[in-house]
Amino acid sequence: MWNRAIEDAVSKVRANMERFGTRFPHVSTGGVYQLNDNDDWTNGFWSGMLWLCYEYTGDEAFRQKAVETVKDFRRRFEARTVLDHHDIGFLYSLSSKAQWIVEKEESARQLTLQAADLLLKRWRPAGGYIQAWGPEGDPKEAGRIIIDCLMNLPLLFWAEQQTGDPKYREVAIAQADKTRRYIVRGDDSSYHTFFFDPSSGEPIGGATHQGYTNGSTWTRGQAWGVYGFALAYRYTGDPLYLETSRRMAHYFLKHLPEDHVAYWDFNAPVDGDTYRDSSASAIVAAGLLELLEHLGEQDPDRDCFKQGLAESLTSLVENYSTMGEDAEGLLKRGSYFVRGGLSPDDYMIWGDYYYLEALMRLEKGLRGYWYER
Repeated sequence: MWNRAIEDAVSKVRANMERFGTRFPHVSTGGVYQLNDNDDWTNGFWSGMLWLCYEYTGDEAFRQKAVETVKDFRRRFEARTVLDHHDIGFLYSLSSKAQWIVEKEESARQLTLQAADLLLKRWRPAGGYIQAWGPEGDPKEAGRIIIDCLMNLPLLFWAEQQTGDPKYREVAIAQADKTRRYIVRGDDSSYHTFFFDPSSGEPIGGATHQGYTNGSTWTRGQAWGVYGFALAYRYTGDPLYLETSRRMAHYFLKHLPEDHVAYWDFNAPVDGDTYRDSSASAIVAAGLLELLEHLGEQDPDRDCFKQGLAESLTSLVENYSTMGEDAEGLLKRGSYFVRGGLSPDDYMIWGDYYYLEALMRLEKGLRGYWYER
């Protein structure tokens, strides 16, 4: 089943290369992807899908299109086009760093290091965190961190490995520690976002931007935690990160509905109209594969996580994928911003990416581009 799902996904990516041209998919409306000119936080996922398809097939057409996206990311960096946020890791890990990992292209390595330096500039020493959104001193955003940033930290860890400069690692560890302390709750659920006094670093409180309520658990945020802390463990060996990834994974799996694919928020009232978020389950599938690599054969959690992975990924393929359909997206029923009314039940390019990454990692050992292989 995994192989058939991969082959179907690769064929859709091939068709989308023609559909999308030089533009980048974001989320869909009515089954059609909205395209942009590489000015959103999601654009790296399309580049990452192209690199995965090239590695899987060896087809030069995928490589050429992937290289084109890296050139566009170089243009975006030089123009500083909408880079005033922490998602620089999502953008450049899956584009230029992917090219470095696959081809050892030195110019791609240099661009990725420049991106890491740009992310490092979002470190706020007085507060002791990476500011998620907006410019320094922004009256609304100056004190905000969000759980998503965990997936941007591999860019900094990688930069330390490449350069030997400890500043990248120090900032990444400080951000992971702060996220673990303040965003992960005592019951292993999570806030989406947390605020600090930017001048002193004093904690103000947890909140949400895309979840149901400030105290609820937005499922995609929980998914970022599962995968992000497992990656932090890979880079540091700190057992606290591995423990946190385990705990968040148990919480996620325990709160799934009968078909093993998440609703958009674990605390949202459930009825026939409640939105799913297939992208959250795709992220967790990829995260569980990372987590399982760090658990020994006799680990007591191993069977639980293997079963959770199999159930979720099987349901994604059988019940949520577009396998066998003429469709632009790979996964149906993703949600972007439910409370804001933005694509609450559509294709999400990050959902497609993590679905493809999980399938290829399970079937072919392709681990994505979060670290050197």
